Amino acid sequence: MRHPLTLAALAVAAMTVTLFSCTSTGDTGTPVYHFVDTSQLASSISPGDDFFSYANRKWSDTANIPSTQMGVGSFFSLIQTTNARLQNILDSVSKSNNQSGSIEQKVGDMYASGMDSAAIEKKGAEPVKPYLRRIDSIRDIHGIMDFVATNQREGGNILFYVSYGPDDKNSKLNIAIFSQGGLGLPDRDYYFKTDSPTLKVVAAYRDLVKRLFILAGDDPMTAAQRTEKEYSLERQLAESHKTNVQLRDPVNNYHKVKVASLDHSMPSFGWRTALEQMGVHTDSVNVQQPAFFTKVDQLLKTVPLDAWKDYLQAQVLSEYANRLSSDFVNARFQYARTLSGQQNLKPRAERMADVVDGSLGEALGQIYVKRYFPAEAKQRMLELVDNLQKAFAARIDKLDWMSDSTKATAKEKLFAFIKKIGYPDKWREYSKVTIDQNNYFANRLSADGNEYNFQLSKLGKPVDPSEWGVTPSTVDAFYSAPFNSILFPAGILQPPFFDPAADDAVNYGGIGAVIGHEMTHAFDDQGAQYDKDGNLKNWWRKEDSVRFSAKTKAVIALYNSFTVLDSLHLNGALTNGENIADIGGVAVAYDAFKLTPEGHDSTKIDGFTPDQRFFLSFSRVWRIKEKDELVRTWINTNPHSPEKWRVNGPLMNNLGFYTAFHVQPGQKMYRSDSTRIAIW
Repeated sequence: MRHPLTLAALAVAAMTVTLFSCTSTGDTGTPVYHFVDTSQLASSISPGDDFFSYANRKWSDTANIPSTQMGVGSFFSLIQTTNARLQNILDSVSKSNNQSGSIEQKVGDMYASGMDSAAIEKKGAEPVKPYLRRIDSIRDIHGIMDFVATNQREGGNILFYVSYGPDDKNSKLNIAIFSQGGLGLPDRDYYFKTDSPTLKVVAAYRDLVKRLFILAGDDPMTAAQRTEKEYSLERQLAESHKTNVQLRDPVNNYHKVKVASLDHSMPSFGWRTALEQMGVHTDSVNVQQPAFFTKVDQLLKTVPLDAWKDYLQAQVLSEYANRLSSDFVNARFQYARTLSGQQNLKPRAERMADVVDGSLGEALGQIYVKRYFPAEAKQRMLELVDNLQKAFAARIDKLDWMSDSTKATAKEKLFAFIKKIGYPDKWREYSKVTIDQNNYFANRLSADGNEYNFQLSKLGKPVDPSEWGVTPSTVDAFYSAPFNSILFPAGILQPPFFDPAADDAVNYGGIGAVIGHEMTHAFDDQGAQYDKDGNLKNWWRKEDSVRFSAKTKAVIALYNSFTVLDSLHLNGALTNGENIADIGGVAVAYDAFKLTPEGHDSTKIDGFTPDQRFFLSFSRVWRIKEKDELVRTWINTNPHSPEKWRVNGPLMNNLGFYTAFHVQPGQKMYRSDSTRIAIW
């Protein structure tokens, strides 16, 4: 699902979404939980005109976004709950007398070092000064690449990104993967668009760079001059970047190349030397966007050395700003707020819990799942996943546009899913991470370096199918095409998504739709290009592929028609994969729900049938209200549609919804049989 709001903290507890209502019934007064609070329905809105607003507008009209948040609602509330649990753990272990080297000592001391704001303030910019001096000492382009390669080895990502994972065309073996990078703005289009909101973001970013130079010791005039040169170089790098839509094509972003060939064609970049400094010993790498790296090679020859130094120092200061004193943190936040609308920083404890989860996640995760994730939740989830697989297979069998041979291959892929639920079967160890309660900056560097070395250690080795890559407390869900795996961390297996005590209508409408969404990613416009073993390989009959492509184009056209903010429309091509998964996910979940006893029943609760409660549960999962700035950034850069269209888009194509809420011609969500989209 990879929801963007998992990058933000949630709203305060007072703004937690109500999905559960408690009423006493009968003479005993025994509480009965109905799980869907119908008191918040906007009766003035017809379900067939705008189901998202029918289910959520009454709440949205009164919900206030706290100043420390980008939005409020389901994801925010759940992340807030999870972060508070992490804080409780960290507060406890950081004050305990833990054995040196234990996971409790490492996570506790990392947290304590980050909470020691007095020590961090006292050091000011000193922790980053050695990096700035190293850049000052650079004498030629070889020195530039030496610094960049060293930064990568230390866990940074200046100039480009490198990862170590499955080879798309040999998914059992790990390879080094190089991707375009080097930009401070959200993506390449921000450097070339001239609309007012974009120019506001650009101005805020340039102000950030200038402010960082000043905090590092420059006078304002020098800082302004250096900012001009630094931004000019970023803009030239952006010219070679693929767009977000172009990045969605896995075939055109796969270029396995011999290192010797790269070294010959890009002598200024110096691939062989750079790889050696990064510890990468291999004869071939996947260069996903060759034009970018060719551009870097050219700019190394044509851009003056002092401009490159300004660029490197700006990147270092931006990368490490949030680890320094408050003036650096606040400078970074002033830019971030332009993108998100968040008015004030989150409390320090909240930020530090995020840091520990991000840097020592499977150590902290071991403690988290012991306290907060019951074994029966994992078993219940496995049952749900199995039921949705059966429902998905049945839907494949009924497809009228796909041949029998392609159907058979599709079902092979469906039942080959690796299922990862709650937490990993084996935990990572962090013995090489050194944590000192009195040195926050050094602790972060140690964790960064350990992470890089862990990833590097996979190079050239068989892929470990049990690998997770996210922490157990993550509030999100994932599908991986190279692994052909679906993953549901413990963090998302909580209300409003999932509750073992809830009835099937609630769970299938909530987590069931999420499960179906991730399953459908295996068959969206990207995932469908990978086979059951995770290889980028065509397994389709030609005529089936043509019909599938036509259906995906219909999804693009539909979502292009949705107006989100002022005159800003959704980008149907950018969001196509997620939209296909949303449409398929709720359809599969509904079919699976209809296989349960409650799915066959018609008994009403609070005046609503089981089918209606299924769709209400689905809609409440996306009960979210965000700042306009976040929505605008989202539309420009994020492959997911905003929440309203994650509800209304799928449901206007879902016959079960039409029946449950008596949707009729003339209503705004009504689409005729011939225009209703059904892919999976």
